[in-house]
Amino acid sequence: MYVSKLDEKRRLMNRLLLIADDFTGALDTGVQFAARGARTQVVTDPAYDFSQAGEDVQVLVLDAESRHLTPEAAYSVVFQAVRDALATGFDFIYKKTDSALRGNIGAELTAAMDAAKADRMPFIPAMPKTNRTTRKGVHYIDGVPVAESVFGQDPFEPVTTSSVEEIIGAQSKAPVVLHELNAAEEEPRPGIQVYDAETEEDLLRIGRKLGREGVSLSAGCAGFASVLAELLELEGPPPERPYLVPSLFVACGSVNQVTLRQMETAEAAGFAHVHLTPEQKLETSWLETEDCAAAAAAWLGAAGEKKRFILDVNDPAGRTDTADYAKERGLTAEDLRVRISGQLGQLVRRLLDGGLDATLLCTGGDTLLALMRAVGVAELAPVCDLDAGAVLTDFVYAGKTYHIISKSGGFGEPDLFIRLAKSIGAGDHEEEAVC
Repeated sequence: MYVSKLDEKRRLMNRLLLIADDFTGALDTGVQFAARGARTQVVTDPAYDFSQAGEDVQVLVLDAESRHLTPEAAYSVVFQAVRDALATGFDFIYKKTDSALRGNIGAELTAAMDAAKADRMPFIPAMPKTNRTTRKGVHYIDGVPVAESVFGQDPFEPVTTSSVEEIIGAQSKAPVVLHELNAAEEEPRPGIQVYDAETEEDLLRIGRKLGREGVSLSAGCAGFASVLAELLELEGPPPERPYLVPSLFVACGSVNQVTLRQMETAEAAGFAHVHLTPEQKLETSWLETEDCAAAAAAWLGAAGEKKRFILDVNDPAGRTDTADYAKERGLTAEDLRVRISGQLGQLVRRLLDGGLDATLLCTGGDTLLALMRAVGVAELAPVCDLDAGAVLTDFVYAGKTYHIISKSGGFGEPDLFIRLAKSIGAGDHEEEAVC
């Protein structure tokens, strides 16, 4: 049988498919491999044809956009992706989950197992470097059970229990096997194997215990992905450090309290901060008005002058303008999520068309995906982490390369925006950017 050079190269090279449920998650996990020099590609088409992946791609990251789907729809998307990837010759599958366990956790883990015809699958949800830990099967955020944290108050997808077994069991009949730290070895049992972890060393120990065969099908967040990169020896030439425009433009589409605190801290430090009105963020017809043109011109001027600018979809503190506007017009929470992210993406594209020259920072996966759709970009290559959970990626739009920092709404310390601005020279104190 004839074997092409491409097929032979792929046979000799480890190839990993990573399936994420949102865009920021795809990037903050993909960058764990890109930072080691592994050729990493992120795609946003849930129906992507895996045979079209570049021959040199070692890690393909699929943004399945399944976070907000029904459990049944999420199962179908993940099942198809795993089945097709394995048929195309991918050696390893990693189901990336949200580090706060939002979304269709049980349905998607079960789908991956079913598609791979596997009777067990290790699941390591911890991400210690961002203070996400798992102890005795309970998931914690900054030492607080996840359901009692800010993620329990999420207006779109609140986490209602802190038990990993219960979170999985809400959508799956698969057995759940808990592996506590330092527990005695047990006879292997089928099911989703949930591993406790509180430190980076715990993650590494789990990875080495499982070995390459044990992680051929595995799941977790960006935390365990860094261990996978080492375990699978996915590496290459280190990424080049890009030049970043010394101006930070923040497009905030997140309603997470962590991000709200970051914006408050940044504003107190001198960032210009504009809150979009309900009409500006919900009515597509407003984009064609003279008011929009005037507002965009004003924002461009302020961004160019201040070098640190926030365009924010949240109402000012203590105001309920958006909720009142939505109630009057019968808009649901899902309507708000979709409309606001789409509108913010279009507004940023308009600013780019108007000459915005800045390093972009997008908070929230919906915002980032909306922007990429607005500028017609479907494939990206992450470059490096600038901070824990803050990923640098570049994209080309209208013949120009832009650098964008993506951040999940729940990641980062209060002074994150200030540190990022300083790292690119956007502020009073210039520091060398790190990659």
